[in-house]
This record gives sequence, structure tokens and C-alpha cells, in this order.
Amino acid sequence: MFELRLLVPEERVEPVSDALEALDALSVSVEDADARTPAEQALFGEPGLPPPKEGWQRSVLIALFTGETQAREAAALLEPQDFFAGCRVLGVEAVPDQDWVRLTQSQFEPVEITPSFWIVPTWHEPPASAREVIRLDPGLAFGTGTHPTTRMCLRWIAGHAPAGQRVLDYGCGSGILAIGAAKFGAASVDAVDIDEAAVRSTGDNARANGVQLAAGLPDRASGRYDTVLANILATPLKVLAPLLCGHVAPGGHLVLAGILARQAQELKEAYAPYCQLQVSDEEDGWILMTAAF
Repeated sequence: MFELRLLVPEERVEPVSDALEALDALSVSVEDADARTPAEQALFGEPGLPPPKEGWQRSVLIALFTGETQAREAAALLEPQDFFAGCRVLGVEAVPDQDWVRLTQSQFEPVEITPSFWIVPTWHEPPASAREVIRLDPGLAFGTGTHPTTRMCLRWIAGHAPAGQRVLDYGCGSGILAIGAAKFGAASVDAVDIDEAAVRSTGDNARANGVQLAAGLPDRASGRYDTVLANILATPLKVLAPLLCGHVAPGGHLVLAGILARQAQELKEAYAPYCQLQVSDEEDGWILMTAAF
């Protein structure tokens, strides 16, 4: 296991923590960066009264990742984001071995997407109400169903069952969206990612769920698709606007996630030459943006 350590001002703790969860950190902890110094601040008040402040002036965020590459890629993705302004990467370090299997399993329960659609780790039984289930354990690639961006994409898929469609999952991570599309009847699914570990993870997870899809590097994506899904982050989504829109067939849909609510306008502007994006869902400060072609 490896931990990514970040120095974060008070007002950035929440958005950076949310982004780390979106990047599939196994855990995120917050510590006072000035602990055991004259600048240390106590966050407790008088008994029965609220604390004087919600957070420390400067915090150290410690995000735990399965591997060093994943931790360093998370740092590289965070640094260009506007919400990372004023923050600093302190480093990536190996952490001592523990019973990480038990620790990780204790943090992941079945996740409800809709009352009848659930993401269920293999060490749990599906809920009685579950008619559609994706079996998925936390691993090297982003996407376990616990983050709002993933849940919103899966809710969209469940509500727009892509039966008979050709679907592209761009930046597939664990393959959870591609698997969801296949579960809801897609005729063919291409799942692509720049990370070869993600490609392998997608293939493994698809086989474990008994669905057929084609996983590969981005050059596997070809032609037009009825639905194009991309759950990444705002900055790469803006860069990818012409490419993603070029893959959407007439009458098709573009579905984008990994976007903070306050980034909606800049995404609309980036995609304006190609389509008219709208906010279709919102959860915990994150939004789902879609466009019909």
C-alpha cells in the first residue's frame, strides 16, 4: 500500500477529499498540518457549544492507494485542477503491511443505485430487492460504485436502458459503467482507458459478471456510438470534447461525470461548438451532464 500526502488549506479540504474518493482512494484522513507546533489549533469548544471552527487552517490529507502508480497518477490528475489551487503534494510513501483485506472489506458495503439495481462486493449477499447486480470488489482501477459520479452514471444507464445499442465507456477504470451498460442490454460495449491496469481490471470484472465487452487502450474506440460515457474529471473532459462528441452517433447521447457543480458553465462552454450540455443529475456537489445529438 502507498499513501499520497497533500498539504491543503481549510477551504479546499472538502473538494480535494471528494476528488480523492473519485480517484478510488481506499481511505482519506485529515490531520492538522500544524499539530505539535505553536500554530496548532483546537477544534473543540465549551461543552454543549459548537466547535469554534469546522477545520484547521492547514490540513494534511492522507489518501491510501493500493499501488504507487495509482497514488502518483492521482497526484498528477489533481495538480492541474482549479480546486487544487493553494494545495501542495507532499509526497508518496509506502506504508507498512497490515491486514488490508479485512480493513478494505470493512469499508465496502453493497451500494444501492436504484431500489432494484445494486453494486455488491463478493463477500456480501445481494439484497432481496436486487433484480440487477454488479459484483465488484475494490481494486487497482477507479470505479466501485461508492462515489456520487459513478452512482449518477449508473442511475442514468438504468433509466435509459441501452438495449440493442453500441456503447463506449471512455476512461473505463474498473469497467463498472461498461458492465452496467451490458447488464441493461447493450448490443456491444467498448471500454477504453489509458491505464493498462484498468484495461485488465475491466476484462476481469466483465468476466466475473458474465457480460461481453471489448476492453483496450483508447485507439480501440472507433466510429460512432449510440451512447458515450466518460466519468473522468473536468479538465480532461474539456480537452476531450471534440474526440468524445465525434464518437456520438446522430440520435445518440453523451454522458459526462467527474464534474463539480461549480464547473458546469465551463463544461457547457467547452462543448458548445459540438452539443448543448445540460445538468441531468446532482449529488453531494457533483453533477452529471448529458447531451442528445
